[in-house]
Amino acid sequence: MSTILVSGGRPIRGEVRIAGAKNAAPKMMAAAVLTDEEVLLSNVPRISDIRVMMHLLSSMGVDVRWCGPHSLSIRARSVCPVRFKLDVFAKIRASFVLLAPTLARCGAASVPNPGGDRIGHRPVDRLVDGIRHFGVQLDYDGTYYNATTTGLVGCEYTFHKNSHMGTEHQILAAVTARGRSVIHNAAEEPEVDDLISMLNSMGARINRPHPRTIVVEGVPRLHGTHHEVMPDRIEAGTFATIAAATDGDLYLQGASPRHMVPLLDKLAEAGCRVEREPSAVRVRRGDRLTAVNVTTRPHPGFMTDWQAPFAVVLTQAQGVGVIHETIFPNRLGYTEQLRQMGARIELFNPSVPEHGYDWNERDDSPEYFHAARIYGPTPLSASNLTISDLRAGATMIIAALCADGTSQITGTEWVERGYEYFIDRLRALGATIEESLPAGATA
Repeated sequence: MSTILVSGGRPIRGEVRIAGAKNAAPKMMAAAVLTDEEVLLSNVPRISDIRVMMHLLSSMGVDVRWCGPHSLSIRARSVCPVRFKLDVFAKIRASFVLLAPTLARCGAASVPNPGGDRIGHRPVDRLVDGIRHFGVQLDYDGTYYNATTTGLVGCEYTFHKNSHMGTEHQILAAVTARGRSVIHNAAEEPEVDDLISMLNSMGARINRPHPRTIVVEGVPRLHGTHHEVMPDRIEAGTFATIAAATDGDLYLQGASPRHMVPLLDKLAEAGCRVEREPSAVRVRRGDRLTAVNVTTRPHPGFMTDWQAPFAVVLTQAQGVGVIHETIFPNRLGYTEQLRQMGARIELFNPSVPEHGYDWNERDDSPEYFHAARIYGPTPLSASNLTISDLRAGATMIIAALCADGTSQITGTEWVERGYEYFIDRLRALGATIEESLPAGATA
């Protein structure tokens, strides 16, 4: 596993360009399979998840290649319904959305359980149940979901719980299905609307008459397009919290403040100076950080992917702040390593929020905690840290940037899944980060 040495105690300052959205680009790559014409995607992030998706598309017979620093050319002249290799497919969760486009083009598909971060149970039952309603025969053999159809047929479907990727999968199935499809309790995330925009530019007929209702009129075929991937609001939020936590000053070029309202509002409430432009954000710490409370919610609420980096900000704030996680049942594991660095954090289970929790009840567990009290300000000390998932990885690096001394962080390949050249960009902003050599190795 990759290891870095991070020397903390230095404010992170400067200008950084925000990359394209990790949670949008792979789904758009899957959408490109729906047409035999060329699809050009620009503002694609250079991250490992994109490389995995390129490999999966190539294994299906799709021509996919870089045609610029952040541009992809994808052409699916013909598509083979391959039985995807487990070791590759399981690397990223977004791989599962290839099921619907493959069924649309080939009438058959076999996909294994997807991968992704280890942040508690993340069942694909909402995707599986949804695709069945399009006239798909599907069974699970313990490893693979095997699906066949004589032709996708439009349907009306209601998600019992909010599902970002489930909504995207329903849309991908509906665009070329025969007839009309209506998706109720659909996700409102901007990445979903960006996918809709791309598909409509390909000739799809999709609209959102109400915030949580999406209507799709199936069309017989789609054509090629050129689409620019939206900026990554998670990456932008991570850099915003770095500025706040390290007493820094960052100008986030290309960020979309309208996609970051809950986070920017909380940073401002905590005492940060936040300046918003149409395509940029500047974040600086004010005279003093003050603790605030956050509760994660589906869009337009506070993103679950922002809460771990925000926890580091709260360790540096005056007072007691509370983070209440309602999207995933077990996403506070990173707090143990923050406590190892000197943070004062208590995990607890609060009253169930009025809107309930977004996970299936069976995926919860008595040993999971859903909220954390964070006492500050608390000086953090350098430590040996291990990264277990993507967003916790960024959090460990942020904490190390705040800490006194040099921290050793192992497992940085997790961060490469979602942040483009993250370490290099931090160095350019003044961070002191070195690669750690294996024992006995020489530079």
